[in-house]
Amino acid sequence: MAKTSPLFECTACGARHPKAMGKCTGCGAWDTVQEVRGSLKRDLQRAGSAYSQSHYAGPVALPDVDVTDTQRSPTGLAELDRVLGGGVVPGMVALLGGEPGIGKSTLLLQWAATAQGTVLYASGEESERQIKLRAQRLGAENPGIHLLAETDVRRIIEEAERMQPGLLLVDSIQTLFDPDFESSAGSVSQVRGCAAMLTRWAKTTGTPLVLVGHVTKDGGLAGPKVLEHLVDTVLAFEGDRHHHHRLLRALKNRFGAAFELGIFAMTEKGLVPAEGNPFFLDAEPRPGCAATVVLSGTRPMVVEIQALVAAAGLGIPRRTALGIDGPRLAMLCAVAERRGGVQLHDRDVYVNVAGGLEIEDPAADLAVIAALCSSAGGRLLAEKCLFMGEVGLTGEVRPVAQLPLRLQEGARLGFAAAAVPRLGLEGKSPLDLFPEVSVERLRSKAWLKGVAEE
Repeated sequence: MAKTSPLFECTACGARHPKAMGKCTGCGAWDTVQEVRGSLKRDLQRAGSAYSQSHYAGPVALPDVDVTDTQRSPTGLAELDRVLGGGVVPGMVALLGGEPGIGKSTLLLQWAATAQGTVLYASGEESERQIKLRAQRLGAENPGIHLLAETDVRRIIEEAERMQPGLLLVDSIQTLFDPDFESSAGSVSQVRGCAAMLTRWAKTTGTPLVLVGHVTKDGGLAGPKVLEHLVDTVLAFEGDRHHHHRLLRALKNRFGAAFELGIFAMTEKGLVPAEGNPFFLDAEPRPGCAATVVLSGTRPMVVEIQALVAAAGLGIPRRTALGIDGPRLAMLCAVAERRGGVQLHDRDVYVNVAGGLEIEDPAADLAVIAALCSSAGGRLLAEKCLFMGEVGLTGEVRPVAQLPLRLQEGARLGFAAAAVPRLGLEGKSPLDLFPEVSVERLRSKAWLKGVAEE
C-alpha cells in the first residue's frame, strides 16, 4: 500500500500546502501552517456545496421553478426584519458575527423568544442554566424554545431531525466539531465541514438556520472565507460597549438589499429598537458642529460632524479622524485650504462623528468642510441646517444619491435648511436650500454666520 503523503493547511485562510512552512503563501500569515490529520477525501466530501446536494435532480427550466414556499416570516423584531429584508425565508442560512460581549447571544435569545413555532437553541458555549438565567432577565421565557448544550454537530443534526423545529440557532460555529475528522474544534477544516453539514440540512428541510461566529482581532469573521460564501446572509453586530447603541448590518444578503442597518439600544431588559435619531444631539449651535444625512442601505440617518482646529503645539500639524476615513480627512483639509481659503497647514485638525458611528458615505464631505471652516474662524453655522454633498479635489460639490430622501428625513426631524449640490436639483424641497457649486470663498458663504459669543 502506498504511503499517504502528509498534508498541511493554513489555520487562517485554509490554503493547503504539500510541506510545512513558516509563512503561508496564500495569506502571508506566519506560524499558521499545520499538518492536517484525517482523510482528505472525507473532508472534501463534507465541505461540498450544500446547494448541489439538497434535492438535486438535474437542470430545471427557469419558468418551472416553484417559489411558492419562499414567503417571508417576520421575526418579531422590527429592526431585525428591516436588515433581513422583511423577515426569514425558509431554508435561509444566516451568519451572525460580532465582538465578545457585544450582545450576540442576547439578540439570538430574543429572536428565539419572538419566533413562531418550535425553536432549537444549540449552544456550545453556555449551559442550559446560563441560558435560562438570561431568558429570565430578558423576559424571554418562551415555552417553544428547546435548549441543547452540545458541541457534536452530528448530535445537533440528530436532535433537529427528531424535533423538526421552525428555527435552528447554533452558538457558535467555532465550538462545534465532527468526530469523523481528527482536527480540533475551531480549526479551518472543522468550521468548514460543520457549517457545510448544517447548511445542507437546512436547505434540505427548509428550516431557517442561524450560526453565531467569532471575530478576529481585526474585526473580521474568524475561520475560512468560504464560510461567508456558504451562507445566504452575513450579519455584523457592532457597537461600542461604552455606548448603549448597537448596530446590526447586513454585509451580504441573497434575499434582500445588502448593507441595510438596524439600530438597537441595549437596556436592562435586553435589546430594544432605538427611538428617534440616536446619533444627533439637538443642542444649542456651537462652532465646529455640522449636521448631515448619511445613508446606510436605504436608511437615512442624521449625524453630527464635530471639528476642532487648534494651533499645532509640536510644530507638525496633526490630522486625527474618528468615525471617518483618515486619508479622506487629509484630502478635505487640503481642499478647504487650497480652494476655500481656510488656513489649516500649520494647525492641528480633529474630526469626530458623534455617537461612535463610522460612516463611509461621501455625502458627509460638505459637512466636514463646513465644520472645519466654522471651527477655524469660531463662527456659527446656520441654525437647523444640514450639509450634504461630495467634494472633489478641484473644490466642486458633486451630487449625492437619494437627495430627496435625505431632505425628507431632515424635515421630519425639524431641520429648516440644507446646503446641497446645485447640480441635479429637481422638484420642490421641504427645506430651504443653499445650492452650492464649489467650496471656493468659504468665509463668504450664506450659511456661515457671525462669531459665537464667549
